Amino acid sequence: MSSNTDSKSEAEKKPRRVGRPERAGRPGRSGRPDSGPKAKFNQLTPYLLEHKGALSLAVLLSLIGAGASLAQPLVVGQVINAVTNGDDLSTIILVLIGITLGSAVASGLMYFVLAKAGEGVVLSARQKLAHKLLRLPIHEYDLRRTGDLVSRVGSDTTLLRAALTQGLIDAAGGALIFVGSVIAMAVIDPLLLGLTLLMISVAVASIGLTARRIRSATTKAQARVGDMAASIERALSAVRTIRAARAEIRETEQINSDARQAYDQGVKIAGLNAWVTPIGGLAANGAFMVVLGVGGYRVAAGETDVANLITFILLMFLMIRPVGQAFQAYSSVQSALGALARIEEVVQLPLENADEIADKPAARKANNKTAIEFKKVVFAYAATEEGTTPPTILNGVSFKIERGTRVAIVGPSGSGKSTTLSLIERFYEPKSGDILLDGQSVRGISRSDLRGQIGYVEQDAPVLAGSIRDNLLIGKPDATEKELKKVLSEVNLTEVLKRDKKGLDAEVGEQGIMLSGGERQRLAIARALLAAPPILLLDESTSSLDGLNEQRMREAIDAVAKNRTMIVIAHRLSTVVDSDQIIVMENGKIVGTGTHQQLLKSTPLYKELAATQMLD
Repeated sequence: MSSNTDSKSEAEKKPRRVGRPERAGRPGRSGRPDSGPKAKFNQLTPYLLEHKGALSLAVLLSLIGAGASLAQPLVVGQVINAVTNGDDLSTIILVLIGITLGSAVASGLMYFVLAKAGEGVVLSARQKLAHKLLRLPIHEYDLRRTGDLVSRVGSDTTLLRAALTQGLIDAAGGALIFVGSVIAMAVIDPLLLGLTLLMISVAVASIGLTARRIRSATTKAQARVGDMAASIERALSAVRTIRAARAEIRETEQINSDARQAYDQGVKIAGLNAWVTPIGGLAANGAFMVVLGVGGYRVAAGETDVANLITFILLMFLMIRPVGQAFQAYSSVQSALGALARIEEVVQLPLENADEIADKPAARKANNKTAIEFKKVVFAYAATEEGTTPPTILNGVSFKIERGTRVAIVGPSGSGKSTTLSLIERFYEPKSGDILLDGQSVRGISRSDLRGQIGYVEQDAPVLAGSIRDNLLIGKPDATEKELKKVLSEVNLTEVLKRDKKGLDAEVGEQGIMLSGGERQRLAIARALLAAPPILLLDESTSSLDGLNEQRMREAIDAVAKNRTMIVIAHRLSTVVDSDQIIVMENGKIVGTGTHQQLLKSTPLYKELAATQMLD
């Protein structure tokens, strides 16, 4: 689909949030400090318990594999004794082969079950985040970068898999191997066991100190990855503006800077992890050399025999393996907890409707003469994380809108017009004062029920990636194809269906880029009209239309406005003059109300707007 004459400039295509306060600091920051709350292992436990059946099976398989592995050195010792004594080896060899194969099968099954459970943990975390991200209070989106939130769903959740697949559950079998090996080694030679445990204890202490730093480094690394994702999202969402301004180099440098910081943190983690394996290997080799030296001396002195020494060495390596797995598991869990801290930060945020009572009554039926009323409403956006206190947006605003009337809100940019509509939708809550719907405070109505009575067309007319049908069905999922085509005809969008043989299933592109600015606005209005709400809020919904399409749009709105309450934020005189009531706002206050003719005589600001900014 190609853009037509009513398209907006590319610079206007980047969506913005109405009333979003500007944040201090350079672009691309995630909006949260690196040194936030640390996740604890018990916060990971609920994710694991969701798959307790699979994990129990994995533990069982791990124990079976551990028992088989533990039996192997003992059987090898029997083989050596049989060779020494000239006994028959066939039975013992078959037993050894069976144990070895059994251990391999149990290990393979265990790792498959763990991998499946690990994917389940990742899926669960992503589902929780997805559920939360679409239901947060609107002010949370004002403070956070979209790219950083997406990063938490993607890369952060992936790290949770490591907590399972890299040794956590295997530690159960490892514990059995360790304990069994220690007992058997103590029976064979307590002195060699003491020397072995001394070497391993030094390694454990060293690795423990290193692993503690991994969690902190992982949290910082994931924050940097979130910053990079946010920078990329910012650049791609306005790629045409960036190209037009020849800002590719500057934006690339910003992304490269975030990528470099993520790289630096990744290298730091790699450096910390690099110590884990060598220290474990050094402990194993050191223990082996000590056992071999001291054990060889004891064999030569007749204090033990070769079979016992070989059995002891095999048991020692069996004992060291779960210790190494424990080191790796601890390191992986620390990394997972670092990522979990960022996940839980979002999961623990309250939902938008967390303050609502479950049995809150439904809104009253439309039987009050006044549809919407503002009573001394004061509003300011929440303070930013940098400590800046935003100015008051609305300061004691009061007005009444009668049911079935059309009201226009006009005023200079920043006067509080869009914020007024946001408060009606309960995207934000007033600092003081009250808002009434049909005589009932909106605080006493569930947000879902409230929004079910309101059709809201935002200033930037966002269009979701997908088809025309997908966008329309957001407002009314059960709408028929006839209804969809009828509402498109009402907003003069039938030509869009003709441009593509797919018709309603034609793709609109990312952010509706395949449509012009005016077409996006008309599609958004069609979406609102399809739901047929009793109250319709239009935020400068005709700003991107040319004269012909605006006239057709006004006719469509006039047709559907009957028996509906309509509030329109407008900047064109033609959209305002026929309103039953016009509210003039300036600096968060109402400076005039009345009809067009009344305001021309009583309100200088309106007269100025009518003569300049609001002319076609």
